[in-house]
Amino acid sequence: MENKVGLYKTVSKASEGILYKDRKSKFYAYTFPITNENDIKPIIERIRKKHPTANHVCYAWRIGVEKQRYRANDDGEPNNSAGMPIYGQIKSFGLTNVLIAVARIFGGTKLGVGGLISAYRTAAQFALESSSIIEKAVKVNYNLCFSYPLLSRVMRVIKQNAIDIVKQDMSTDCTIEISVKLSNALQTEYIFKGIHGVSISKLDD
Repeated sequence: MENKVGLYKTVSKASEGILYKDRKSKFYAYTFPITNENDIKPIIERIRKKHPTANHVCYAWRIGVEKQRYRANDDGEPNNSAGMPIYGQIKSFGLTNVLIAVARIFGGTKLGVGGLISAYRTAAQFALESSSIIEKAVKVNYNLCFSYPLLSRVMRVIKQNAIDIVKQDMSTDCTIEISVKLSNALQTEYIFKGIHGVSISKLDD
């Protein structure tokens, strides 16, 4: 990505929504921080409920840092007239882990494909310009597997190094998923590989 090594840019919180008008059509644009594709459908459904007279709720998203995934949805507008212009703004601002959705209420005048492209692009741009954009540290997740007698030692290392615990399972042997900054990843691997009986494996992005 174009961001600094070990950092990525995203929005800090969901936006209140920006209204952009073009020839009586209204475009309500929103930004949301997301980390999982499962986050998207409920958000789009909430926007449809908020704007029940909207003819279209078009959106685009990008997720991931090292391995990025994205999608653009025109929701019935002409192909590539809505979702891709919205996605273009995500790229232009250099963001990831973000969803932009634009609800359009038709004003009676057709805009044409060129007009739609311009309107959705501008609405997305205004939404991002009004959002709080932040840099976040790239995180790497690992699984730690070990026997129960090692638990206190492992937890002590986790506490001493301020490592985040994502989830843990102590049913038989112990399995803990941890999350660390990319800049601390090699040091973390070194520490846990130095503890006999602890297996550490990196999880995919």
